[in-house]
Amino acid sequence: MPFQFILPTTSSFSFSSSFTCESHPSLTLNASTHRGVVKSLLKKHKRLPAASQGPNLPLILSDLNGYLPYLLAIDAGLGNKLVSGEEVSVVLTSTPAIEWRPTLSDHAVPGKQISRVKIQSLEYELFFVLSTVGYTHTLLARSSLHPLYVTSGAPLSTQARTTAITNATKHLLDAASVHDYLARRAEGLTTQTPCSDIAQSTARAMSLLALAEATLLAVLKDDPYPAVVAQDRNENDREWMYKAPEIPKVRAHLFARLCLAAADHAAQASSLCQAQGRGVSRLNEGLLRYLEDFRKTSRAKACRFFGIDAELSGQTGNAIGWLRCGLQELGVESKEAKKGLSLSRMKKDWTERREDKKIERGTNWGADAGKLEETRVIEMLEAKWMKINDTMLTQPIPSPGTLIAGLPSGRDMHTIKPYQVPELGREALEAMRAPPDRLDDFGDEQLSSDDDERTAVATPVGAFPGTQDQYGRSASAQYHDRSSSAPYDRSSGARSYY
Repeated sequence: MPFQFILPTTSSFSFSSSFTCESHPSLTLNASTHRGVVKSLLKKHKRLPAASQGPNLPLILSDLNGYLPYLLAIDAGLGNKLVSGEEVSVVLTSTPAIEWRPTLSDHAVPGKQISRVKIQSLEYELFFVLSTVGYTHTLLARSSLHPLYVTSGAPLSTQARTTAITNATKHLLDAASVHDYLARRAEGLTTQTPCSDIAQSTARAMSLLALAEATLLAVLKDDPYPAVVAQDRNENDREWMYKAPEIPKVRAHLFARLCLAAADHAAQASSLCQAQGRGVSRLNEGLLRYLEDFRKTSRAKACRFFGIDAELSGQTGNAIGWLRCGLQELGVESKEAKKGLSLSRMKKDWTERREDKKIERGTNWGADAGKLEETRVIEMLEAKWMKINDTMLTQPIPSPGTLIAGLPSGRDMHTIKPYQVPELGREALEAMRAPPDRLDDFGDEQLSSDDDERTAVATPVGAFPGTQDQYGRSASAQYHDRSSSAPYDRSSGARSYY
């Protein structure tokens, strides 16, 4: 949590090869310049190790936002629309040919990289760029939340925890706004999109997912139990020696309804993604599984808060029943229901250790949408309340089915604000009335950001620097070159190589 998107990569493209602007001759050159910077950054980001990609995200977002005004100005010029009160006239001279590599579509062949998608419309170029902006906001939120789950260092203070969650919520709401704008813009299209990544239903699903994640973060900010569980598992924590963890009273009923709203948004996003169908248009299994796990986790959190609300009212039996409802939503077996050795419990313990290692390395953590964390919290509360109920209260525990049937409706906390489309200023437009000072050669490089990695000659292990070209020749060629250059020994009738 949040979902770990992979940023797409793109090929080189020169706007001057397909567009001309009579009113602002330098517009196409400036657009190509900013696009070239974005292309190089996306290529560099893909090559970085997963643990080093987080610090590179703000630069990517800044350059994407710097490229968007020029792209939108060309798009507005094609439709004879005003840009900052000025008329921009852009003429299409040839059909553009741009390539993007999608990251949400399913792999046609398992284990093989997804093939590039060729687009011949400036609208689809805008869709890919806006989608990348939304993905970057989500990844920035994910990077802000990572310190909350690390158990190898000192625990975060309450102020640092609140700041991290607030920053992550802001990025998720910005991502929801971008995807919502993209979905609304795609409603007017009459042609079929070249891939599922930029389809209208996918954009709407990503907007709902970002809104659901932001809603759940509003609960996490005031939820003390995940922090207590993480503190208990932190080997560097020494606070338990002199002070018990403080668990303040929470607005349990309100939090439960917020969690149910997040679950509803995730369910809508899942149905939209699954409606893409099968084959080439199908989205990848990791995203579909994450959406389903997120829905289950949100409903389990709601059940836990209903249990907390019941426990605060002195109804310990109902509270334990709600916790078992949460475990049932997560698909986890209760410890009290089956004691002793269990294959499912051993598998769960192994999964927990593997997830902890992913968090420490900072790679692909949270792919289960928080199911593991919520399971730990519910099991901690169940063990505590079962001990109280067995020794003091002895209240009957209702079955999970009777409690789930009475779940109320969800309640939204956030609203998606309209996306503020970036626009070129008057000074920038006036500067582009001058003719370009150099050629627009950004489209000369035909290799994409992935092909140049495969075609580059890598230096062999143990080779002297600068001699990698010699290792690309065959052994027979090297033998003949060596034979032809060796001196001939008349006494032995053979060539001498020494």
